[in-house]
Amino acid sequence: MIGDNSGQMSGEYLLLVGSIVIVLMLSVVFIAGEEELNIAMAAANNGANKGTSVFQIYSEDSYDDYLKSKENLLGPYSVEIINVSYSQMGYDNVYDKKKIQFKVYATCSRDFSKKELDSIGDRINYNLRKSVAVSFNTSNSGNKLYNPVFSNHYVYTTANVKWV
Repeated sequence: MIGDNSGQMSGEYLLLVGSIVIVLMLSVVFIAGEEELNIAMAAANNGANKGTSVFQIYSEDSYDDYLKSKENLLGPYSVEIINVSYSQMGYDNVYDKKKIQFKVYATCSRDFSKKELDSIGDRINYNLRKSVAVSFNTSNSGNKLYNPVFSNHYVYTTANVKWV
């Protein structure tokens, strides 16, 4: 009788340990995806705030473009990021990853035309995407505008900045 009980206890112990291992493995997969999103959100917030700086370094072509058609943007103004959020856009079959789209809500101290606000928004989104790419060390995976940006499980894009 003693031998029967100890054999039963070993079987129950193995079943318990096996179940715990399976639960832990499933949890690690879920936590890894959530960690990527947390890193991406922190980088997105940092990049969006960096993109609000009026004191940007422009290439000669960009600066000439600003002098010709966006001269108002070279003067002093301030932009405040109200919120950065993301939406899960489903599965992207092209990149074989889940797609995440960031959306920035911002306000500006001056009244600019739609074209000028779009230009400021493009700069904010560029800095957001660049920051996410640097965070995941995938700067060389996309194009020069960092669109889209990649991590292990996700592909990231940006929507137009919403001015409030």
